[in-house]
Amino acid sequence: MPDSSEATTPLSEKPWYECQRCGNCCRWPGDVHITETETHTLSAYLGITPHSFVQDYTRLNAKRTGLSIIDKPNGECIFLEGVNTCTIQAVKPIHCHGFPNAWNFPGWRDHCEAIEQPPKN
Repeated sequence: MPDSSEATTPLSEKPWYECQRCGNCCRWPGDVHITETETHTLSAYLGITPHSFVQDYTRLNAKRTGLSIIDKPNGECIFLEGVNTCTIQAVKPIHCHGFPNAWNFPGWRDHCEAIEQPPKN
């Protein structure tokens, strides 16, 4: 039987982090995975063909299992402009929507300005 300190917290008891649109997650280099459906949605939003979108805005992800949005040379997302403006905010990938609640990584709180909300009962 696991020690109570090792037990996982039920999802309903975990805090929710409300995004403050600080843009810090958009500045971390790495994979922003996109699906084939998102490729079509993003290309339509940008007014280009899916082929052009794939050629100009994506790369093979690190695990070579699909596509990711490319980074600027400084590591930030190609769609981040100015201080914190996401030029694809209206149709951003689910990978972006999911941070930090659906996924995160060790040390993310050192950078992210999301505000912890109490669990909803």
